[in-house]
Amino acid sequence: MCPIRSNTGTLGKKPSRNVPWKGGGGGHRMRRGRTQREDHRMHSAGYFIRLPRGFRLTQDSLKIVGSSDYPVKVYVLLHQKSPHVLCVTQRLRNSELIDPSFQWYGPKGRITAGNSTTQLTSTGSLVFQNFEESMTGVYTCFLEYKPTVDEGAANLQLKYVIYAYREPRFYYQFTARYHAAPCNSIYNISFEKKLLQILRKLVLELSCEVSLLKSECHHVKMQKAGLQNELFFTFSVSSLDTEKVPKPCIDHSCEPSRRLLKAKNLIERFFNQQVEVLGRRAEPLPEIYYIEGTLQMVWINRCFPGYGINALKHPKCPECCVLCSPGSYNPRDGTHCLRCNSSLAYGAKACG
Repeated sequence: MCPIRSNTGTLGKKPSRNVPWKGGGGGHRMRRGRTQREDHRMHSAGYFIRLPRGFRLTQDSLKIVGSSDYPVKVYVLLHQKSPHVLCVTQRLRNSELIDPSFQWYGPKGRITAGNSTTQLTSTGSLVFQNFEESMTGVYTCFLEYKPTVDEGAANLQLKYVIYAYREPRFYYQFTARYHAAPCNSIYNISFEKKLLQILRKLVLELSCEVSLLKSECHHVKMQKAGLQNELFFTFSVSSLDTEKVPKPCIDHSCEPSRRLLKAKNLIERFFNQQVEVLGRRAEPLPEIYYIEGTLQMVWINRCFPGYGINALKHPKCPECCVLCSPGSYNPRDGTHCLRCNSSLAYGAKACG
């Protein structure tokens, strides 16, 4: 069995195999490089407030108007303040209204001005102070006004479907292959434990964790050669939840995406160092060593239970983990809400 050094990652080398590096592929990917204008653009069919990670901006100036033709979808980040939801259409917003009166109704009935979780402005706007999952649902505003002093009262009913959403929790999934001892050898088990210890120590300071997903030993027939034993490792690298991070941090470098990127770079360097160090080795190759070029990585999104990504249903929030609608559920940290006709509530985690 070969020695392993945690500082250099000495785990071996053999002649390069033509297995291409894959820096992506599979899973859901988040698009990068959008401008702030694109992020803040508002559409008539649905709205959501999406800012670059780590960027905080007051939402008081963001206002959403309704439509008399269809319910408008609104997406609010969980535990955050919502934009102003107006009780007017775009046409009426630019018109003069005489003696307007507004009434709002939500999933729990009429909304009053004294509600601690919501705010009703003097102009009829609805604002949520700290949006919770239970607030998701259909909201209806009734507007009564006079177009002119001499005309009779006009009435308008506007509907909104307001959803809670969360950012996806993405993680990196790696696979790597090692030349191994015989598949029933205890050395393979010992090596696996040591490898995981090194990887976990590498990313510990970044508040990330490494989890072994699968480890298998197989007999591989080489081209123009005989059989050899190989270990197939599959492991994930994910960011610890904020509440589990030992040291509270508000700097941009503490954002999960930044910490995960640093962890990914450390792991890539670790495997590259194995190739470099054993490339200078004068002695015969050890029994267990990393097979150069077999490291592959996939970036995978996942949602919290009760949430899912659906670009068809939520085209204005295509990369958001949106609370599952009635008739669907997500029992675990997958990426989609599954169909279930007996599920009648938002955010269902079980069918029935």
